[in-house]
Amino acid sequence: MKKFLSLFFAAILGGFATLGIHHYFIGSRAGDVVVSHTIPHRPGSFPSTLTGLFNESPAGLPDFTAVSEVTVNAVVHIRAEFERRRGSQPDFFGHGDIFDFFFGPRGRPSPPQQPVIGSGSGVILSPDGYIITNNHVVADAMLIEVTLNDNRIYEARLIGSDPTTDLALLKIEETALPYLSFGDSDALRVGEWVLAVGNPFNLESTVTAGIVNAKGRNINILADTMAIESFIQTDAAVNRGNSGGALVNTRGELIGINTAIASTTGAFTGYSFAIPSNIAMKVTEDLLEYGMVQRGMLGATISPLTGRLAEERGLGVIQGAYVERVTDKGAADEAGIKAGDVILAIDGFEIRTPSELIEVVGRKRPGDEVSVRYYRNGRERETRATLKNIYGEVAAVTRDVQETVSMLGAGFEAVPESTLRQLNLEHGVQVTTLSRGALSNAGIRRGFIITQISNKPVRKPGDIAEILAEESGGVLVEGVYPDGRRAYYGVAID
Repeated sequence: MKKFLSLFFAAILGGFATLGIHHYFIGSRAGDVVVSHTIPHRPGSFPSTLTGLFNESPAGLPDFTAVSEVTVNAVVHIRAEFERRRGSQPDFFGHGDIFDFFFGPRGRPSPPQQPVIGSGSGVILSPDGYIITNNHVVADAMLIEVTLNDNRIYEARLIGSDPTTDLALLKIEETALPYLSFGDSDALRVGEWVLAVGNPFNLESTVTAGIVNAKGRNINILADTMAIESFIQTDAAVNRGNSGGALVNTRGELIGINTAIASTTGAFTGYSFAIPSNIAMKVTEDLLEYGMVQRGMLGATISPLTGRLAEERGLGVIQGAYVERVTDKGAADEAGIKAGDVILAIDGFEIRTPSELIEVVGRKRPGDEVSVRYYRNGRERETRATLKNIYGEVAAVTRDVQETVSMLGAGFEAVPESTLRQLNLEHGVQVTTLSRGALSNAGIRRGFIITQISNKPVRKPGDIAEILAEESGGVLVEGVYPDGRRAYYGVAID
C-alpha cells in the first residue's frame, strides 16, 4: 500500500511539474487565444516573446473574409472596345503590298478592322450606378461594357474623365446596386492592412492583401504637365486588369483606386500604387457638378527640399516644398510668398514633399482660401491664399472654355509688370507650356506673349477663351517674344 501511495503522489507531482513547465515555456491556450510570455529584458538585448505553436491559426491574425464578401460585389469588370489604328509596320508608301501600289488591290476585299479590346476594373459608388475607374482604362473607347459580380452586363456611358489624376466616372442604368463608401485616405497609416479588389487577367472578383508601404509617392507615370501624383504605395498584389479597382481598409471603406505597379516585366514584382480616395472623391464631385475637374492653383513652381539644397541655400529646415518661383499675380504672389520660401503646411496638413503639396492643393477649387505656413529667413510665417484657376481667375472653368484652350495645346500665364514695362507693352498673356495643338501648328513657340487676337486685346488668360468662343475658322494672333521680336500668326481654330 505504501508503495502504491508513493507511486500515486509521484505521478501527481510529475503531472504538475509537466504542466508548469509547459505553461512557462510554451504558453497556455484559452479557446483560440494564444497567451504568450515575455522573456525578462536583459541589458544589451531587445525584449522578445515565445509563443506556442499550434496547427490552427491563432486568433489575432487578420481575418479578411467579412470585408472581402462586402467589397467584391461592389467591384465590376470593365470591357472597353477601341478603334484599331493603322499599324506601324514598314510598307511601300503606305501600301502593304508593292503590287497593290502599282496595280491596285486586284479585286481582293479589304478585311474588316477588328476593334482592340481592353479590360480593367471599376468601383460602384452609388446604388443608382455611378462607377469610378481609371481614365486609361476607358479613354477614347468606342464601347464600354460593365459586368457585375453576379454576371449582369450593362453598357456604360462616360460622364467625364480627368487625365491629370487618371480617373473617369461612368454610369449604368440600374438601381439598388451594392456600392462602396469613400474612406479618409489622409487617416491611412503606413503599416495598415489593406485589400486590393479587382479583375486581374480577367479573373473576376480577386482579392489580395498587403500593407501600406508609403504615402505621397510620385512615380512620374502620368504624362500630363498638371498631373497629380501622390500615390498610396502597398505590397498588395496588383496585375493587368486591376486598374480602376478598389483599395479598401479593414472596415471596407474605399481608400484608393488601384492604378499602377512598379515593374520591369509588366507583372507584379512587389509594389502597387493607388490614387488616394480624397482625390478620387473630389474628382467625382467635380465631374458630377461641372462635367470637368476644377483645379485650384497656388501659382508657384516648387521642387523637393533635399539636405544638399538646404545646406547650399542656408535654410534652417530640411522638409517641405521649396519655392523656385511664383507666378505674377497668382495666388502665392498675392499672398506674399516669394521664391526661396519653403512651404511647410497647407490648412494644417504637414508638407514634406512637393507631391504632398500638389495633392492637398489639388483637392481644392478656384476661389477656395487656404492657410499656408512657410519658412523664410530663419522663422516660420503664416499667410492665407485664394486659389485661382489655370487661367489666373477665381471663377470655375466651364467645359466650353476648357475645350477651347485644350484645342490650342498651350498653357498661359499673366505677364509680370516688369516684363511689360521692359517690352513697352500695356497688356499680354505669355505662352508657358506648349504641346501638340493649334498654336504649335501655327509656328508659335514657348515664351510668346499674345497681345491681341482678331484685333481684340488680351489682358488675362481667360480673355483667350472668350475671344475664340466668338470666332470660327481662323484668327490672327499678334504678339511679341521676350527678346522684343514682334510676330503675327494665322491660327486655325476649327
